[in-house]
Amino acid sequence: MLVVMAIRDWPKDERPREKLLALGAAALSDAELLAILLRNGSAGRSAVDVARDVLKNFQSLRRLIAADRSRFCAQRGLGLARFAELQAAVEISRRQLTEALRSGPSIASPRATRDFLMARLRDLEHEVFCCLYLDNRHRLIRFEELFRGTIDGASVHPREIVKQSLQWNCAAVIVAHNHPSGIAEPSQADELITQRVKQALGVVDIRLLDHIIIGDGNCVSLAERGLI
Repeated sequence: MLVVMAIRDWPKDERPREKLLALGAAALSDAELLAILLRNGSAGRSAVDVARDVLKNFQSLRRLIAADRSRFCAQRGLGLARFAELQAAVEISRRQLTEALRSGPSIASPRATRDFLMARLRDLEHEVFCCLYLDNRHRLIRFEELFRGTIDGASVHPREIVKQSLQWNCAAVIVAHNHPSGIAEPSQADELITQRVKQALGVVDIRLLDHIIIGDGNCVSLAERGLI
């Protein structure tokens, strides 16, 4: 009969929680980090064993985080409670990035803005068009998802962007959307939408600073392409 040693019986320098406290989170493997969130194993398996199996089945942390509820809960050793806990941890990270944008310097072209948009949009299976509303020093006032579905001339309404921009009393706007295909290259429709939004905002003296397209691990700035 195979006896599985509980994590509490492991040497202290091998236990994920103690290892994190001694060496920092960066020293842990993906499975060890996930095991800390899972806390407990199941049916003779440690939390690390469960984490390894989960990562093997989902192939990466990124795919695990992007999994929908039904697929996540179908995995042995997981369930609704752990789905909620993982999504809460992910959302905390996203909100921390948002706070960093609000309290930081101008975000007209910073890496922090792109990292934030990548974290929010990269793994979505549907297209989302969002706006970052900025003050006159280009600091973030608010991030908002406005439209979902296929992003084309019929689904993005410049008047709604103007309406929300005026509501938040912003001086400038950055718009962004994702390409679930993973290819960040702008289409003709993307370029057309950018010009329509720029013209609509210009009527009320609000600048469109950029349109950022998020792909799989990369992004494209239309401003850097000279398309704004």
